[in-house]
Order: sequence, then C-alpha cells, then structure tokens
Amino acid sequence: MKILYTLSRYFVGSLFIFSGAIKINDPVGTQIKLEEYFQVFSSDFTPLFELLVPFALFISVFLCCLEIILGVALLMNYKMKLISRITLGLIVFFTFLTFYSAYFNKVTDCGCFGDAIKLTPWESFYKDIILLSFSLIIYFVRPKLKDQTGLFYIKMFDDNNFRNGLLIFITLFCLIISYSAINFLPFIDFRAYKVGNYIPNLMEPSEDLKYSYIMEKNGITYDFDSYPNDDSYTFKELKLLNPEAEPKITDYNIWNEDKDMTKESFLGNKLFIIIHDIDKIGLSGKNEIEFINKLKVLISNISFWVEPIFLTSSNPNSFKNFITKNNISIDVTYGDATVLKTMIRSNPGFFLMRNGTVKGKWHFNKFPEAQDILRKSNVKI
Repeated sequence: MKILYTLSRYFVGSLFIFSGAIKINDPVGTQIKLEEYFQVFSSDFTPLFELLVPFALFISVFLCCLEIILGVALLMNYKMKLISRITLGLIVFFTFLTFYSAYFNKVTDCGCFGDAIKLTPWESFYKDIILLSFSLIIYFVRPKLKDQTGLFYIKMFDDNNFRNGLLIFITLFCLIISYSAINFLPFIDFRAYKVGNYIPNLMEPSEDLKYSYIMEKNGITYDFDSYPNDDSYTFKELKLLNPEAEPKITDYNIWNEDKDMTKESFLGNKLFIIIHDIDKIGLSGKNEIEFINKLKVLISNISFWVEPIFLTSSNPNSFKNFITKNNISIDVTYGDATVLKTMIRSNPGFFLMRNGTVKGKWHFNKFPEAQDILRKSNVKI
C-alpha cells in the first residue's frame, strides 16, 4: 500500500505541476476558456454564472497557482490530510466539467494543458478519470499508513521551515510569472500564430484527409471508404480517419467593408494593430492618449515600408467613432474575436507579418520601436 500511495502522489503531483506550469505561462488563455464555461453554465443552469465572467482572469491565476502548489505539496508529502481533500475535490470538479462538455458537446477543448497539448472532450474526461482514481487512492490509503515517508524519502522535506519557505517561494514565483504573461505576453507561445510560423501553410492539411462513410442498413452499421451507390443504405456519419492531418488554422479570415482581405493579408509587410474590442480596450485616460500619440508617430515612421492596418472584431460604428475621434487614417479590417484573441493576448496588440510569416508580436505595454519593426521586416534603410 505504501508503494501505491507514493506512486499515486508522484503521478498526481507531477501532472498537476506540468498542467499548472503550462497554463501559468498564459493565464489569459485560461481566462478565455473559463469565460466559455461560465457562458455555457449560465445558459444551461443559472444566469448567476455570468457574474463570474468579470473575475475570470483572477480565477485563472488562482487555479493555475493552486495546481502547482498542490503538485509540489503532494511531492513533498506535506500536510496530506488537507492536501488530499483539496486535490480530490478539485479533480471531482474537473471530472464533472469534462464529462459535461464531452457528453453534451459543449466545450470542444477543456484547456487542461493550455495550447501546448490539445485533448478532445472525451480524452480530457478519461484523463480526469485516471487522476480521480489515483486521488482516491491518496485520500483513502493515507490514513491507514503509519509511515508516510514514501519510497524516495528526502530528509529535508521533514523540515517544516523548508517546506513552508518553498511553497511561499513557488507561490510568489507563480504570481510573478502570471503577472508578466498578462502584461507582456506569454514567455512561450504554443499557438499556431507564434513568431516564425507561415500562416498559409498552417491553413492547409499536412496530407490528404481520409474519410470513412458510416452507413446503416436493416439496423446494421457498415463502414465504407467511399460513398456507396446502393440507395438502400442510410447515411449516419462521416468519420475523419487521420485527424492529425487537419489544418492547424481553420478560422483565419480577414475582411473589410468591401471585400475579403485574407489572401491580401499575406502580401508584403503588414503591421496589424489588433483591437479585440474597442469597448474593452486595456487602456484608459492618460495611458490611452499616450498610446494614440505613440501610435501616430510609429505609423508615420514605418508606413513607407510596412503597411499599418487596424484589425478588430469591434462593432464597426464604435470603431469608426474611435478612429475619427483620434484622427487616425489607416485601413480598418475585421476578424473573428476568438481568432484575434488567439493571434495575440493583448488588447490592443501589434502583430507583424511579412509575406504570410509571423515576424513579431508586441503587447501594448511593450510598445514596439519603428526600427525594430523595420528590422524584423527585413527593411534596410
């Protein structure tokens, strides 16, 4: 039992640390996923979940830090009566979320490992079932063990001052990492729009997609490589056989009031000033005035070599009022809000492309220099 208890602690603790570390790198991504869950639960259960939406970022940081802290505590075998209860409660909650999402097809990606590892809803549920099993072992076996030092006993873990100090240090470290990721972009970009990626290639499948036609006849299900000519079969489902070959980007689309601009966005040097929602812009008062003034200077310094373009999912009338008020005369294009939030975790933010390849991304708190944009665009003056 001691071996099983120790291995369960190490497994659950290591997975918690891994999951939390990935998400703490991008708390805004977890915030977006939480908002999606809150909206689903608001429509399916009670509108009270809508009240949590404004606090989604705070909850995101709290959960990411909690995962890492619980993971470290499990590895140290620290205060296991309390830690085992919190761990079990958290996993029971996550298991319910993933089951509900999978069974009712509500949230197609749980965000368990951020954008680093994508899991289908059922894969997420099965993962949580495994975690739940090991958490139950920890919870029920622990009280029966007289000696809980574990297989790989580390003496300094017996020192409460060391353990308390380590957990305080890890908590502060997590908060610093999350603060930096929120205010200056994630340290590691796991998304398809990361610097260096050639977007048009990622919009194409890596190989020919292969499908299977699921048909039914006389209550019996059949599987065909091609659609049968026999009209006695009833079509049930089209099943993709090689989902790993699907395009990494399926929803990139840009347009203006006159035409589709998607293909044109891949031509030449383009600096997209992305504003997800002009009514929820991350600037206010003096900071907004300073940003607009710096933006105007930047536009005038680069516009001969790099085309600056607004890209937004805002209401067109609201955005027109914004550019009219600030007297900024550059083209305005539109895109889907989810896509823009995936492209950059900043509102506003800067997204530089050269012939379809992402060359640079900047948070509004780290305003780009004209020389830096020109250098990344391979412009020689």
